Amino acid sequence: MTQQSYDRLTMARAQCCICETGDAPVVGRGRDFEYNPGSEEFSARRCPTCGLVYLDPRPAITEFEKIYPANYHAFDFSEEKFGFVYKIRSKLEAQRFLECCKGLSDGAFIVDVGCGDGFHLNLLRQYGNKSWTLEGIDLDKRAIEMAEKRGFVVHQGTVESIDLPSNRYDLAFMIQTIEHVEKPVEVLRGIRRILKPGGRLVIVTDNTGSVDFGLFKKRYWGGYHFPRHWNLFNRNSMRKLAEKTNFDVVRLRTIVSPVNWVYTVHNWLVGKNAPNWLINQFSLSSTLSLGFFTIVDFVLQKFGRGALLQTMLRKPAD
Repeated sequence: MTQQSYDRLTMARAQCCICETGDAPVVGRGRDFEYNPGSEEFSARRCPTCGLVYLDPRPAITEFEKIYPANYHAFDFSEEKFGFVYKIRSKLEAQRFLECCKGLSDGAFIVDVGCGDGFHLNLLRQYGNKSWTLEGIDLDKRAIEMAEKRGFVVHQGTVESIDLPSNRYDLAFMIQTIEHVEKPVEVLRGIRRILKPGGRLVIVTDNTGSVDFGLFKKRYWGGYHFPRHWNLFNRNSMRKLAEKTNFDVVRLRTIVSPVNWVYTVHNWLVGKNAPNWLINQFSLSSTLSLGFFTIVDFVLQKFGRGALLQTMLRKPAD
């Protein structure tokens, strides 16, 4: 993985976005093991009331382009760069997406909030109903350029600030996005406004109720993604978030993903100053390590302890 260095970051204090309280106990500390191993250390706190894990202090909004370097993987997750891994992930994600789209009528409107380079929108265009209208929302102009090259309409900004019509969309996705946002409550309220009555929101995010979090939360857990993941959820905190934003919970379950396991080992090796040839065996392009940890997480998923949370919420029909 190409390393990216940045100057010392301007930091801001944070609090639990659900309970609106701060100074929770520190549950883990670590560095940006992925892109800047020489960076300062960051602290993850866990709210004793709802269980939300949040980064505090965290980079100020003005540091956005520093903490998301040009080579950040979500800006260009392509078959050319990731080969076999791209093909396997595409098939798996397409299957999951279409399951979430069950019941949508012809001509439905779908929006991907935090669409990145348009990877998931492209899957819906390839495998979904051709009559659906597919749109994206993203903050980063680099990611938007990649999505627009694929032919998608992408609205630049945050969902709570963009002037989109109310009651427009039948389905919204937030795939590995909510952990990156500053104010999840405001984001969900913004999505609720643009959803039709009875419209659904699907959230996929890292699970702090997973086995890997329990084992490696003190420093190396891959889901921390220091300093880019600001809010991390378990079942309880996700239900509390839904309640606070007036969504009904349709489904809340865990799903399989090997990524956090792979990043955890990667982070541990970086922290132990292991040789680069060994560190590079644990990345998003490492088929062997991804395959092994897919099997591991598949077993854990059988006990409801998969690496990711998948939540389906519904805007009340009234």
